[in-house]
Amino acid sequence: MSEQELKLHVPAASRQAVLREIKQREATRIRLHAMYFDTPERELARARIAIRLRQEGRDWVQTLKMPGINAITRIELNHPRPGPVLDLSVYAGTEVEAALSAIKGELGLRYETDVQRLLRKVRTRYGTVELAYDTGILRAGALELPISELEFELVSGRPAAIFAAARGWQQRHALVLDPRSKSERGDALAQLAQRLADADAIPGEDLEARRAQAIAQFWAPRGAAAVKLREDMTPSQAMARIAAECLDQIARNASVLAEVDTEDAYRAGNSEHVHQLRVGVRRLRSAWKLFDGWIAPVSEGLLQGVRTHFAAFGANRDQDVLNETVAPALMRAGMPVIPMEAAPPEQDARSIAGGKAFQAWLLDLLEWSLDVPPAVPSSGGQPIANGTPSDTAPEPAIRLDGGVAGPSVRPTIIPMLAPEPDPQRLRKQLARRLHRWHGKVADQGTQFATLDIPARHELRKRGKRLRYSLAFAESLLPAGKLRGYRKLLSRVQDILGEINDLAVAKDYYESCTATHPQAWFALGWISARLEELAEDAQRAFDDLAASKPFWK
Repeated sequence: MSEQELKLHVPAASRQAVLREIKQREATRIRLHAMYFDTPERELARARIAIRLRQEGRDWVQTLKMPGINAITRIELNHPRPGPVLDLSVYAGTEVEAALSAIKGELGLRYETDVQRLLRKVRTRYGTVELAYDTGILRAGALELPISELEFELVSGRPAAIFAAARGWQQRHALVLDPRSKSERGDALAQLAQRLADADAIPGEDLEARRAQAIAQFWAPRGAAAVKLREDMTPSQAMARIAAECLDQIARNASVLAEVDTEDAYRAGNSEHVHQLRVGVRRLRSAWKLFDGWIAPVSEGLLQGVRTHFAAFGANRDQDVLNETVAPALMRAGMPVIPMEAAPPEQDARSIAGGKAFQAWLLDLLEWSLDVPPAVPSSGGQPIANGTPSDTAPEPAIRLDGGVAGPSVRPTIIPMLAPEPDPQRLRKQLARRLHRWHGKVADQGTQFATLDIPARHELRKRGKRLRYSLAFAESLLPAGKLRGYRKLLSRVQDILGEINDLAVAKDYYESCTATHPQAWFALGWISARLEELAEDAQRAFDDLAASKPFWK
């Protein structure tokens, strides 16, 4: 069977209020002790399967879980057990038999959870939802992580019921979206426990450094992952898959910045989490541009949220680049020390990531991504987005008298047989659009030396859009031709990225000259470096313009 659920982290400051609200109506309390199993090589986790034995009050239940068709759907197989005995024979003849039969290692206990759960049902206009407020501990070896989460599981009705219920709780209690399941967190904690044990087994003065590295890796930033599209997908299906990947990158980095696991005991979030979160947002915006005209227009609320939150995180990112990249480079070049007096952003990254506005936007984005609406055909039969036709304009309608119909007459003729579907339609659509984008970037790039600062900034954004969109379509395009092109495009982006960082730093040091004369050193060094980069950028764009076509 499948279940649909959404999980939100409850911050420490909100737990008493959530508990009071849960208890306002009749709620059921139950203790849950679960043991999760896998092989030493994590064969189940690699197959995206979780198997547990859980004591629910006096009863024992064996459960297997796997991801479903989208971010809120899980496949779940439950079997009552007489005690804490794992029985794999119950999966004979099921869809997981082949995967479990392929396991080579011996199953053993990897991690466990000990949870107090409060259950209560709520009704919305879309259906009934069960709330489960879990508090407790996730344990792997000697390591523990806190569990404090509110789950919204659909009992009956439409998935919209989950979001209708979750939005109110999220806004009242500043809850945080956490895409990870308990099993994913437990598997990661078990890996950390093993890495720490391995580090302790090797004597040496660098033991603490090795332990610190292993701990930092546990909360490593979540980078972009590959997206595999199929040629038979509709644009809406392809966009949904891409949006799910982008959202996962955004939400996972946001949850670390919001201190979901650490709660001030350890500062896990850093500048790279901010950077990767913003990369996820850029990728999403690029995908919206890539599919413009093929899906229904994105709501103004989602678009405005992108603009607002991207800018807020950007202020943090600019300061991080200045402190961690540009200033050290200037110091190595011999610049006298300048006290850093840059005004801090209005909000730090942690406040933004855990804030109600950003988290509400994530919920809206998640609900949209589950069912991306297709473009609404115009009266001429072609999809319309944002009031403009897509790549191909509709043919004029034919009047009965043989002339061309005026704007008020657009008869539609339905053929006797529907046209055969083109299994390569998605690939052709994407290749055609990427080809056009490449032409615009290459044409403008060959004139890079003559462009002013705003034009260079716009060119940088066009190049990023092309790069991210190319990655989305990569599974449908010739791999051999893409390899060389990606290198050329990455080279362009690296140069333009450094130019942008230096331009931001230049503005800062210009503001420092009145109080810190040594800032003139920085301005001279930055100006010289910008001249070098401009020449590098011109050569890189010339190479890109001369590259072989990847879209054929």
